[in-house]
Amino acid sequence: MSFPFSKKKTPSAPSEKSSPAGGGREPKKTPRSKYERLPLFAILLYGLFGVSLILYIIMTRSVAFADWFNGSVGAAVRSALSLLTSWIPFSTGEAVILLLPLALFLVLRLAVRRYCGSWRAAFVYVGILFSVVATLFSVFTMGFAAGYRGSALDQKLELDRAPVSAQELYDTAVILIDSINRETEGVGFGEERFSVMPYSLTDMNRHLNEAYDLTVDEYDFITHVDSRVKPVLISEVMSYMHITGVYSFFTGEANINVNFPDYTIPYTAAHEMAHQRGIAREDEANFVAFLVTARSTDPYIRYCGYLNAYEYVASALYRADKELYYKAYAHLNGQVKGEMAAYNDFYDKYRDTTVSQVSGAVNDSYLQSQGTPGTVSYGMVVDLTVAYYKSRD
Repeated sequence: MSFPFSKKKTPSAPSEKSSPAGGGREPKKTPRSKYERLPLFAILLYGLFGVSLILYIIMTRSVAFADWFNGSVGAAVRSALSLLTSWIPFSTGEAVILLLPLALFLVLRLAVRRYCGSWRAAFVYVGILFSVVATLFSVFTMGFAAGYRGSALDQKLELDRAPVSAQELYDTAVILIDSINRETEGVGFGEERFSVMPYSLTDMNRHLNEAYDLTVDEYDFITHVDSRVKPVLISEVMSYMHITGVYSFFTGEANINVNFPDYTIPYTAAHEMAHQRGIAREDEANFVAFLVTARSTDPYIRYCGYLNAYEYVASALYRADKELYYKAYAHLNGQVKGEMAAYNDFYDKYRDTTVSQVSGAVNDSYLQSQGTPGTVSYGMVVDLTVAYYKSRD
């Protein structure tokens, strides 16, 4: 019976030249194939993985270390990744995901052609693949993980974050409605009742970078990064998954779903840009997005920031006290009411989908693995918003 990966060679009779008894030299040993040794780069990647694992464990046990790491090493890694990919006009993170099936095919083809000559070569190949996968963990740890383990945003901002009452939600909703109504004067609306962003994504990106510069001047824990928001080609697919944006930690890119109405895009972009700057928790990224958009010199971006914040607060108020919700809602500008109604109509086709349940479960598991409450943390921005306006009284 023959062995599938190796074949024994029948020894030949010794010749005079190779026979030790004949006084000749011993035969040279056949060098081991390069495919049967773990290459140096894989060994180095495993070494980096080991260091990253130690750092990750320390982050989970020391808030002070996580804060220091996030603002120093993490900031450098995120900035470097953003710089490397910002000149590319499309999302490299999306491209990697879309090309993954082809990559897997090529990996299997290479394995069959070069690494199946022996069991040892096959194990080496598997070791190389695992070293590449381990690099994802290393990049995550070095660039982003510390943001989940550092001190909370309310502590950095010296806000008194506490459970909020229906009256406090109402008071905050009224403040936001006043801001929305004021900004609506400079906003144009289209035939479908949606507001229209009066410039390109490139201009929006510039406005947001400028707003972040203003915010960084006030809050030094937000690191400075000149970043470029990337629109996603599969935005329609992301809509069915209920994903408005995503930060690719392995490429340093802020990716946004451009299938959604205009008024959601600047706020979503500011949220993903917050992740680029080390704000990892979802409620905190939402709140930083609100702070940044509210500080913008552009009226449309301010309008979008106030309206998105209001939607979070109004949703919580509706659950707490419907009477107070409608009392506040009555003061909202009619065109804004039309935009919110148009959004509900737009969202109907994406509301209940199987793929959204799957992606939601995956995201929830990931967020919980990082020490957060999960996807419910997105809505916890309400507590921060209420605390912020209470601190300004």
